[in-house]
Amino acid sequence: MADLLALSSRYIDQGIYEGPASVNRINGQLSEVEDGIAMVEAFSHVVALKSEQGLVLFDTSLEAFGGQILRALRGWSHDRISTIAYTHGHVDHVGGAGAIMAEAAEKGHPRPQVIGHENVAHRFSRYHLTDGYNSTINARQFGGAPGKTNGFISAGMTTSFGPKEWVTPDREFSERMGLASGSLRFELFHARGETDDHLWAWLPAKKTVIVGDFLIWVFPNAGNPQKVQRYPLDWAAALRAMAALEPELLLPAHGLPIAGGERIAQVLDDCATALEVVSHQTLSMMNAGMRLSDIVHNVKLPLALMEKPYLRPVYDEPEFVIRNLWRLYGGWYDGNPANLKPAPDQALAQEIAQLSGGAAQLIARAKTLSDTGEYRLACHLAEMAALAAPEDRSIHGGRAEIYEARMKSELSLMARGIYGDAARQSREAAGKNS
Repeated sequence: MADLLALSSRYIDQGIYEGPASVNRINGQLSEVEDGIAMVEAFSHVVALKSEQGLVLFDTSLEAFGGQILRALRGWSHDRISTIAYTHGHVDHVGGAGAIMAEAAEKGHPRPQVIGHENVAHRFSRYHLTDGYNSTINARQFGGAPGKTNGFISAGMTTSFGPKEWVTPDREFSERMGLASGSLRFELFHARGETDDHLWAWLPAKKTVIVGDFLIWVFPNAGNPQKVQRYPLDWAAALRAMAALEPELLLPAHGLPIAGGERIAQVLDDCATALEVVSHQTLSMMNAGMRLSDIVHNVKLPLALMEKPYLRPVYDEPEFVIRNLWRLYGGWYDGNPANLKPAPDQALAQEIAQLSGGAAQLIARAKTLSDTGEYRLACHLAEMAALAAPEDRSIHGGRAEIYEARMKSELSLMARGIYGDAARQSREAAGKNS
């Protein structure tokens, strides 16, 4: 059993960073962080609390982790699971609920009550409508072709998005709800952040806050380019509301638990400040009439914040948050009139190729730019070359090389996943599958 609180204290107090795997651990192990409070480290963690009426769980991780979660819990307690609270409806937080329900039925226990925000059920309905799309983007985001093994699918997804059974909450709330289990008393609060169905919980007797994905030990996932709307300023407000309670123990769904009032206050303030800085700069430039492209390249986050061990942009990144803010406050028109009703990408690419002397000239220039680290321009030209000559294997070979180089230069998993997927597509088109 790892001393997770000592580990997080070391990273925060000394500013140490040893890579994302050192703080976002996926090992299925249970650690008791305080008497009667434990955390199972999984794709998304499960927080478990003992009460006289049984175990109270916050989240259930992915479907494939359900059995491992139960084994870890049963090594700690054989009490029945009485309550499951979803911090939100993402598949890595709700997928393991089916295994828990099956265990209750097998043992003859009452079915655990499931609590969630009223938007969780709406999320599940949306997932049914976009099953194929979600499978595609998760394969791309976590590495691999749709329908083939990749980091996310091998962790518990099939080629169909989500678990076999979506366990819907049977007790919902809108803004705030009290929850009791024996002598345990919780306050549940709704706030928008990564999702519109998120809750966080306050356990006043133990001065403990259970935060779900409001803190994930990387830069906040407030921009994800392939997912639905995020809410950065609402997210920051939720973090400040948590800090106002002066918690002494913080339990996230990703990353390490944190102990100590001053330490927790610092982390919550840093994360809120990062979101506020990006948001306020973006809104200021929007109000000044700037185009989205100009804003993306002019918003700056202090390096001192980005270097914090819990704010590294290794999953999401500020540039993507800017685009999400534009979508939230400004719609989809980016300020460039040519993009309002644009020509098809391929038609534009063919015209540029003709003007430049052919697709071969475009890919040659793209390679030169890539070799000098000008990846943004290189990718534009490589994309045009491939669209202008979609059957040309040599063009696709060059495009693959450029996107592979771009992928290696990026920090965030989201960027690396998209660029890696583009490289894979061109390798296949060039007849060089690996």
